Amino acid sequence: MTSLRKKCRRFNDAGHAHFLTFSCFRRQPFLGKDRSRHWMNDAIEIGRKRHQFHLWAYVIMPEHVHLLIWPTTPVYSISSVLKTIKLSVARKAITYVKQNAVSYLPKMEDRQPNGKVSHRFWQRGGGFDGNITEPETVWTTIDYIHANPVRRDLCERPTEWEWSSAIEMEKPGTGLLRLDVSSIPKTSTG
Repeated sequence: MTSLRKKCRRFNDAGHAHFLTFSCFRRQPFLGKDRSRHWMNDAIEIGRKRHQFHLWAYVIMPEHVHLLIWPTTPVYSISSVLKTIKLSVARKAITYVKQNAVSYLPKMEDRQPNGKVSHRFWQRGGGFDGNITEPETVWTTIDYIHANPVRRDLCERPTEWEWSSAIEMEKPGTGLLRLDVSSIPKTSTG
């Protein structure tokens, strides 16, 4: 039997930014608590140090994450970046649930046709990875990321959502994660 699941093609091209989106298992709100959002922030920092990328924007939604990153080395692997970030969060979450909230474990249960059961935090597959090379597209993507919580009625203005880079973009030093704004390309209009 062949797999019908789409493969996410990744292009690890030097100088390209990457707009990454990945979702929780079955799009459940596993990132709906501050605890798991802090794990996500910690994982982004681990990924940033280990894989040498600049963070240009992010938002942590209850059931998915958007990141805009710019690798700073000519050779890199977005798959490795995602593995580092996602595995860190998944391990912490599954361990926490097994130790403190066993009744929640069935929500994470992934039963295979062969009967094998595993527990998942993240949806299967590679998520979305869009390479970005144009400054205007970088800024459009940043606006899209920051507007996500507003579109979902989680807040009225992007800067009100603590789990986003919008406040850090507006007032550097006030957000939960530091952005590398000096490396974000300028548009032709400024």
